[in-house]
Amino acid sequence: MMIDLDPKNIQITVDGRAYPAREGEALIDVLQREGIKTPALCYHRDLSRPGSCRACLVEIEGINGEIPSCKTEVREGMRVRAETPELRESHRSVLEMLLNNYIDTEYSSSKSKKTEFSYWLQQYGLEPVTSIPEQLTQSTDSDPHPAIRVDLNKCILCTRCVRACAEIQGRFVWGVGGRSDASHIVAGLDQTMLEARCESCGACAAYCPTGALADRDCLSQAEPDKKVTTTCCYCGVGCNFDLNIREEHIIGVTSNPDAPVNGMHLCVKGRYGYDFVHHPDRLKRPRVREWLLQGGKKPDNGERGPWVEVSWDQALDLIAEKLTGVVRQSGPDAAAVFSSAKCTNEENYLMQKFARQVIGTHNVDHCARL
Repeated sequence: MMIDLDPKNIQITVDGRAYPAREGEALIDVLQREGIKTPALCYHRDLSRPGSCRACLVEIEGINGEIPSCKTEVREGMRVRAETPELRESHRSVLEMLLNNYIDTEYSSSKSKKTEFSYWLQQYGLEPVTSIPEQLTQSTDSDPHPAIRVDLNKCILCTRCVRACAEIQGRFVWGVGGRSDASHIVAGLDQTMLEARCESCGACAAYCPTGALADRDCLSQAEPDKKVTTTCCYCGVGCNFDLNIREEHIIGVTSNPDAPVNGMHLCVKGRYGYDFVHHPDRLKRPRVREWLLQGGKKPDNGERGPWVEVSWDQALDLIAEKLTGVVRQSGPDAAAVFSSAKCTNEENYLMQKFARQVIGTHNVDHCARL
């Protein structure tokens, strides 16, 4: 007997309008896909759904009371109310309760950044308690991590950081300590992040909706002028992300949730290793030894001579000339190809084809092995 594992296309009604859906998918995914604005703070499409914040409440015909859309699977003919005065008041009440444990220590400063939480507060006409020293229960910079700033005064216990670390990166650095109103986010056994074996991937900061966990570099910068989607150059996986650009300089990296290979996930190099782009020592054009342009004779004093910049055509012509000479004089196995982990998989494939079919050698190696 054949079993159809493909979810069926169905139709549901939200606030009187019909929308397509897939049987069994979360209602909140349908709402977000169709642009129906419903607060969601503990929920993220990449993570498991605890349904703990109760911000995404909706009404469903045939069910008493308001229920969280993140914990509700759609079914054929479901009739949903997502925007009513009563629901708006419920959403506002949830946000007000979350504000009881939230203090924006940078609300009036240039470091205050737009977050998901601040967006929803603005939508419902709410303002956070600003930084009042005697009210702070946590240090505003409680962890010495070099890349991630921790300010748990802004934490609303959505546990996105806990789930992102466990489910996306697989490190289990973050957890929830204490009970009841003493519950709080904690790294390891109440250690620093690095002591708890953090790999500095930045997933916790990327998924945090309040800024309790944030990239240090971005906090020290003004808002970007634009974002440019690009591909990471560190390895052949092909991760995409957004470069935050201000005055034609990169000031930070933001995860792109629509990246086809990696989604929100990045490694420490992709998220934080962008400073080489504007480094004054970065090579921007090919360089060769000066004596190669002067008849190819090395200096008699044994010195290798200075580097000089040349065009790509000049550099490639010199490489072809020297490599051809070595192969003709000593055979193809006198040459070797050393590829790079910063190339794409396709580029590395072409390099080994060049070595085997053009030069005629199997002397191929790769820097990621060292």
